[in-house]
Amino acid sequence: MLRKVFAFTALMLAPAQASAAWHEAKSEHFVIFGDARESEIRRFAERLERIDAAIRLFRTMDDPPLTDSNKLTIFMLTNQESIAKLHGSNLVAGFYIPRVSGAVAFVPRKAGSAEWELSSESIFIHEYAHHLQFQDTSVALPEWLVEGFAEFFATAKVRPDGSVDIGLPPQHRGFTLLNTSRQMPVEQLLAGRVTRTDEEQVDLFYGRSWALTHYLTFASDRAGQVSRYLTGMQSGQEPLLAAKNAFGDLTRLDRELTQYIRTNVPGQRVHARVLTVGDIRTRQLRDGEAAIMDVRIRSSRGVNEKTAPGVAAEARKVAASYPLDAAVQAALAEAEFDTKDYKASEAASDRALAADPKSVGAMIYKGRSQSEQAKASKQQNVDWAAIRAWFTRANKVDVEAPEPLYRFYETYIDEGAKPPPGAVDALLYSAVLVPQDRSLRFAAVQQLLFDNKIQQAREWFAPIAFAPHSSKKWRESAEKVMEAMGKGDGKAALSLIEQSSRAEDVETGSD
Repeated sequence: MLRKVFAFTALMLAPAQASAAWHEAKSEHFVIFGDARESEIRRFAERLERIDAAIRLFRTMDDPPLTDSNKLTIFMLTNQESIAKLHGSNLVAGFYIPRVSGAVAFVPRKAGSAEWELSSESIFIHEYAHHLQFQDTSVALPEWLVEGFAEFFATAKVRPDGSVDIGLPPQHRGFTLLNTSRQMPVEQLLAGRVTRTDEEQVDLFYGRSWALTHYLTFASDRAGQVSRYLTGMQSGQEPLLAAKNAFGDLTRLDRELTQYIRTNVPGQRVHARVLTVGDIRTRQLRDGEAAIMDVRIRSSRGVNEKTAPGVAAEARKVAASYPLDAAVQAALAEAEFDTKDYKASEAASDRALAADPKSVGAMIYKGRSQSEQAKASKQQNVDWAAIRAWFTRANKVDVEAPEPLYRFYETYIDEGAKPPPGAVDALLYSAVLVPQDRSLRFAAVQQLLFDNKIQQAREWFAPIAFAPHSSKKWRESAEKVMEAMGKGDGKAALSLIEQSSRAEDVETGSD
């Protein structure tokens, strides 16, 4: 089972050594780090770019140019066991975390090799499909469609000639799909809130979600029905009513789907001649970059009060050996910040900026550290303009980087001041750049409600209101928020949202 969860479990990865053969590959959409040969990481990047291009063509998606800040960063770990340790669950074979500082994914170099097992590439593509889906949608999506979409593209296969097959059957779900004695009714899927208490139910859910997505994609006589279903949900209809209005007799749909699975399920080939890969640049990491990689991986995964000190301790050891390496010092700045040692974080940021004056990460932690110290200070003459200047400088280095925009807005909240229109625009644009980050979208919705832009707030809230894998408590609260906004009662909606925020129910993951 693939899972994206935001909690962190304590672990220790094998420390990266300065002599490790860590390589980086940068392509149009990815920044990939792997303790692997240059040829291996290049091939991986090329395959991913071909699959990305095929999905975009299949979905007729836009493909705007990206800066490094907006590319998906991928860490290739040694094997599936390394992924499980990093995540904290033996059931996890790969995962993805969207956040304002940059979306990250963790995949194994090696996973299942048999036809009926998940491959490491399929694991990643499943996660990347989520990334693309939420980048390309502004509406609430039901859970079965979110996961069916990811499963649909997870089996994408790059052929020797460079073409890509899309929509191939998931062999790892074969037994479940063909087991007629145990199936999940379509009506249960379409009604939403499927309970999955064991591994068999998980497999049933994923298999049936893939099948329904696949059937509705290729069945010509059902063209447009998914759009009508989603439109009904956005207008406030209960999911099951919206499904009946869009698909008609659900018992008939269920029979058709079961029959469809037993036939030769079609796929679609996207020919190599229409796929553009773009430039792929590779390099071997510097000794310091390789030595600090374990810290970067663990920090990117996320830490808590219990695990942050250990990560920081390792970062200090590496940083002592590489005092002039900007990447090492920037990683130390993040690790120190996570332990709430803001003076140490600021000092590490200064060393990083001395080595690389254009280090966006160092500028961000310089500003964040100063902001935290200012909040704790009882002085009345804090120079907030000087603190904000660090995020303005970072924005000038990379105008499309979302984090400097958000942190600029955040300083007004930290100061206890009303954000001016320019800061609000910065917040909203950062949420446009990273629509997958639910907490960021959550902040945008709150600000829109503060500004009494209720309809816009409702549109921004919809994708997270019905987000898959959120708690029952969150869903019930979200329904009340949507209802309040639908009635034009922004004050009540804001109150409900603030209650949900205090309950910390918004940052839920998805598989």
